[in-house]
Amino acid sequence: MRSILFLFLLSTAAFAQTTGGRTTPGTPTPVPTPPTTVNPTRSLWTCTLPGGSYQVLVSAILSVSQHEYVVDGAARVIEVNIDTAGQFAVRFYFIEPAVGAGPGGIGAATLGKVQGILTDAADRSGTDAWKKVVKSYPATTHARTIEYRVSSKESLTQIFTSAASSQSTGRAGQVNVAN
Repeated sequence: MRSILFLFLLSTAAFAQTTGGRTTPGTPTPVPTPPTTVNPTRSLWTCTLPGGSYQVLVSAILSVSQHEYVVDGAARVIEVNIDTAGQFAVRFYFIEPAVGAGPGGIGAATLGKVQGILTDAADRSGTDAWKKVVKSYPATTHARTIEYRVSSKESLTQIFTSAASSQSTGRAGQVNVAN
């Protein structure tokens, strides 16, 4: 029984020997696997605005739409929506007083008052608060929606044209919107 135990321990010790990090001549050195990188050939659509920037894979753009509507008879909103395969949709919009809204222009007066309050706040804070997206929680909360407010209809047209072109061609695109 002792001889079997001795042979077992001897064979275990022989297999436990290492070369100390050295390779024997003629044995190839293993090549490490390179880290996974982002595919540099993926096309991106980018929109840079005064209030931030938005970037999405062109292949993830499902739809691009532009429409307008009137809010409470007080304001006309024109917006561009980009729906993506991800969790978030993006919304770019321009808001202006609804002309002739309501009796005696009540809608325009209401919007004018709101813009006046925002302008006063901007003067006190030193920022262009009136250019920012304004939300009244929870009434205007749009879950999973990224929103940007632009200063002109022309800016919306630029955004729509660029995004729709990238979606239809599958090519990268970029639009820069100024104040």
